[in-house]
Amino acid sequence: MLTVHHLGRSQSERIVWLCEELDITYELKTYARDADTMLAPPEYKALHPIGSAPVITDGGVVLAESAAIVDYIVAKYGQGRLTLRADDPGFAAFLYWFHFANGTLQPGLGRLMILNRLTSAEDNPMLVAMKARTDRAFDLVEARCGEADYLAGSAFTAADVMIVFTLTTMRYFQPYDLGRLPNIRAYLARIGARPAYQRAMAKGDPGMELLLS
Repeated sequence: MLTVHHLGRSQSERIVWLCEELDITYELKTYARDADTMLAPPEYKALHPIGSAPVITDGGVVLAESAAIVDYIVAKYGQGRLTLRADDPGFAAFLYWFHFANGTLQPGLGRLMILNRLTSAEDNPMLVAMKARTDRAFDLVEARCGEADYLAGSAFTAADVMIVFTLTTMRYFQPYDLGRLPNIRAYLARIGARPAYQRAMAKGDPGMELLLS
């Protein structure tokens, strides 16, 4: 049995959503963050040496890292869905955006969060530089969302599963105003209308307001 270990308000929401999009059988185990520290509880940290979300177990397999888990589930259970073949015209875009999510966008917003907590000086050179870098990353997503309905083109893929957390739930940890980004807001409206996304968020984080705008 594939088991998704979901930590509330975390990147593991991607995995719950992926399973719902693929309509596969899985067990969902949810874990609440510590009320004082907002960190994962000890039982979650014990699942894998890295001690952070997401984590899945599948028989004797214990796997962490969002991209690795998405690749694993798509390859083992996806039957060719939510990915593109190498001869597809959108293949390069699919690869780029799949890796951009946790290679550029998520780390940028995460570093901005840490810097904001370390300094109150808005003119701190490192903070100014990181804000500019994060803005450029969001601008890149904005431009892409103006070119196509989904990141790889007309088809929804695992690249979209990878990026949406950073555009939405991550903003609970590091606020980011999407007011200047109409294409991203329209993209998130399309995501929010997907039944699988709605089911996943209701199961994984019931009652949480979805930051889709």
